[in-house]
This record gives sequence, structure tokens and C-alpha cells, in this order.
Amino acid sequence: MKKFLSFLLVTAVMTVGFTSFVFAQEGGADAPAAGESSFHQIIKEKFIEGDPIFMTPLLLCFILGMAIIIERIIYLNMSTTNTDKLLNDIEGALASGGVDSAKEICRNTKGPVASIFYQGLDREHEGIEIVEKSVISYGGVMMGNMERGMIWISLFISIAPMLGFFGTVVGMVSAFDAIEAAGDISPSLVAGGIKVALLTTLAGLIVAMILQVFYNYLVSKIDSLVNQMEDASISLIDLLVKHKLK
Repeated sequence: MKKFLSFLLVTAVMTVGFTSFVFAQEGGADAPAAGESSFHQIIKEKFIEGDPIFMTPLLLCFILGMAIIIERIIYLNMSTTNTDKLLNDIEGALASGGVDSAKEICRNTKGPVASIFYQGLDREHEGIEIVEKSVISYGGVMMGNMERGMIWISLFISIAPMLGFFGTVVGMVSAFDAIEAAGDISPSLVAGGIKVALLTTLAGLIVAMILQVFYNYLVSKIDSLVNQMEDASISLIDLLVKHKLK
């Protein structure tokens, strides 16, 4: 948990540094020649046009959301185990060296499936019913570990469009204030303000859409691992029943 929080803290510091860099470049960078604007330059210009006061929270949501997503993708990919091979190894170990040999294989194998198997094998002497309860309980713990951080991604997906709409509403109010002050409704007076206001909504929707795609991928990956854990747990119980009968 400490490593996870440290990871998020680093990304937050990176966000602040990036925003400071944008402000520094705003005043000091030379304007590019016509037709030579890079993608980075365009993004920077839109960021400034949309008002950094509203765009910075959106940038923070995006960077923190992607940081959690990357951490979850790495964790879930490392949690993937070849359950068929592991079950075959455990079956051979039970036949040749007993439960202690099977536990040693689980200790040397990464992933939640191996951890669940170890907990079940560690309670083997207490009976199959206790093993089954232990496997179910520890499976819940492993599932909680896999879902860690998902609630924050969901929060960023929900709050990004809201922040965008908030910036748009504030921008529209400012535009109408300008109309009231000038006593004129000329398009040139309000077009710029409305454009700037809509940029925050566009940014919020883009952030939410990108995070939503990765969120759905992670949910699918977690569901796949949970199904794998459940199937493998049933197979482990069957192996232990056969071992006791022998």
C-alpha cells in the first residue's frame, strides 16, 4: 500500500512540474513559423486557451488515472499464472513428496492462484471443509487486491466531464458578462469566450473516454483472473480429496 501511495505522489509531483513548464513556456518560447506547429505545441496552446485554472485539474485526473491504470496492468499481468502447469506440478509433488513439497512449489510461484493454493495446502491437515473455507476466504482477499485502485479510476471518469462542464459554464457566464458590459451582441465579442469555454468540456470528455476504455479492459482482466482462480480452486480441492483417498 505504501508503494502504491508513493507511486501516486510521484505522478502528482510530475503533474505540478508539467503545469509549471507550460506556464514557463507560455511567455518564453518563440512562436513557431506558420505550418510548423507540432502536436505538443497545439496541445499546449489549447491548454492555455482553455484556462489553466480549469484545465490543470483535468490534467491531474488524466495523469493520476493513467498512473493507476499502468500500475494495475503491470500487477494483473504479473498475477497471471499458468494454472494447468501449476496443478500438474502440485499433483506430481503430492504423489512424490506430499503436502510439504506441494507447498514449496506454491511458494516459488508468483500470482494469486499460487497464494490461494498455499493457504489451502497449509490447512490440509484440518480437513477438506476447512481447506475449502480457507481457499474461499483468501480468494476474496486476492480479489480485493486485484480491484485496488479501481474506485479511483471510476471517480476520475465521472469527475472529468463534470470539471469540463463546470469550466464551460463559468466561461459562458463570463461571455454574457462581457455582452452586458459592452451592450452589444456582436459575434466577435462572444465567439472567443464561448470557444474557450467549450475547450474544457472537450478536454473533460477526452479524459473520461480514454480512462473508460482502460477501465473496461481492467474489469475484463480481473473477471478473467477471478474465473481462473475459482476453477483452479475447485481443481485443487479435487486433488486433495484424491490424495487423502490414496
